[in-house]
Amino acid sequence: MSGVRNSLTWLIPGMRVKRWLTLIILGAVLTNLGSVMAFQTGVFEWWASIITHLGIPNQYLPLLNPTGMALMVLGLGTMLLSAYLLVRGVAEEIDPEKALRLAEVVNRNRLERIVRGQEIVVVGGGTGLSTMIRGLKQRSGNITAIVTVSDDGGSSGRLQREFGMLPPGDIRNCLVALADEEPLMTALFNYRFRTGESAEGGLGGHSLGNLFLAALTEINKGSFDLAVKDASRVLAVRGQVLPSAVESISLSAEMNDGSHIKGETAIVASRLGVKQISLEPPAPRTYPEVVQAILDASVVVIGPGSVYTSVIPNLLVPEIRDALRNTRAIRVYVCNVMTQPGESDGFSAGDHVAAIVTQTGFCGIDYVLVNSQHPTPQQLERYRRQGSDWVSPDLDGIRALGFEPIAGSFISESNLVRHDSDALAREIFRLLEAGRGRHRNPGGGHKKRKVSKHTPEPEMEVARSGARQKDGAEGVRAPGYPFTHSEEVTRHGS
Repeated sequence: MSGVRNSLTWLIPGMRVKRWLTLIILGAVLTNLGSVMAFQTGVFEWWASIITHLGIPNQYLPLLNPTGMALMVLGLGTMLLSAYLLVRGVAEEIDPEKALRLAEVVNRNRLERIVRGQEIVVVGGGTGLSTMIRGLKQRSGNITAIVTVSDDGGSSGRLQREFGMLPPGDIRNCLVALADEEPLMTALFNYRFRTGESAEGGLGGHSLGNLFLAALTEINKGSFDLAVKDASRVLAVRGQVLPSAVESISLSAEMNDGSHIKGETAIVASRLGVKQISLEPPAPRTYPEVVQAILDASVVVIGPGSVYTSVIPNLLVPEIRDALRNTRAIRVYVCNVMTQPGESDGFSAGDHVAAIVTQTGFCGIDYVLVNSQHPTPQQLERYRRQGSDWVSPDLDGIRALGFEPIAGSFISESNLVRHDSDALAREIFRLLEAGRGRHRNPGGGHKKRKVSKHTPEPEMEVARSGARQKDGAEGVRAPGYPFTHSEEVTRHGS
């Protein structure tokens, strides 16, 4: 009843509201009458019957169409003007100074809500990470991207070898994704020089964004992290981008045939399949800001990205892995939608999760986001010619490992099979809303995981795991994997 009384208060004399409401109603009537006269149709069918029975001479009937159109324009104009004056009148009563720049005030308040948004940390590398960031930044300005620094190919590898700096490629992509003027910055920073590629020290093959970061590194006397912070200010980045390690790291892999290969590019190009991946040096340090961001986060999103070369390298950094175990944030792994040639050939979603567990010993994942939408036959054929294939959801395999899968339509409708950044952001924020007010045990799961109270969006299938274990309970060992979720917590002292 209080809501009804509050609504009726608008009708008190002197509120300067009734006149505009009356004009809005009058405009709606004129618009409907005009549509009837112009098209002989309308919301109120009795208008049409009145016109039909008016007995208007036939020679005047052709005038109904232009007259009706004029009434429609007059009605719409009356409604729009009245609505504008109504809003402005109310705004003037609240704050006369802000009423004249109402649109500016509303837009600024919207941006402030984004800036005050949830603290989100994303961990990974490659184009998948920057794609996801584009959706998240529309809902929060508190985004920290922790990016792998093991890339040794292309422009990044050349700059790393020549200047001794960390590889800038993935950092560049995340900076651009978080920038305010994203389309322009993307075109500018991704521009690659085409000449001089064969010349030693030439610009050919280098992207402008990589050279920009290299120049800022030189200006900051070799400090790459300061260069990234300066670039963030120049680009008006919403959030921050941090390298996952303070020093250059390289990947070393034992392949399925027993051979050993060094370097990310060589590992992927071998097509031999990875048996074990490791870092050199084996225990690189990270920045204190990285650890603090993870501990302070509301949600930590791992991936998407190449499982062996973009995701796992970050989890092999001891301080990052420990922070992920100790954070109270919700931890979500976003699985790839397509396999990576030479790296995850034939992998299902369950295989991706199993690779993370077996390679890093890290089981601190609360949810696994899995795409269940099948690409079109034409898309699949194009990707299969390049050695890539669709990642099947394998929800039972994920449950068997003790994790909770969430399946949904997470790919965009385009020629390329990529994650839909908006769909991912919606699901991640849904998990945040469902988990708000619950406290998670560091190293374990949430005390109360009653996500089923939420009714998911129609396209989402929330697959809940019966294999999640309470703290201290006996774990479920998945066939072929070395330890259970609860064993991992004990093993690493979390």
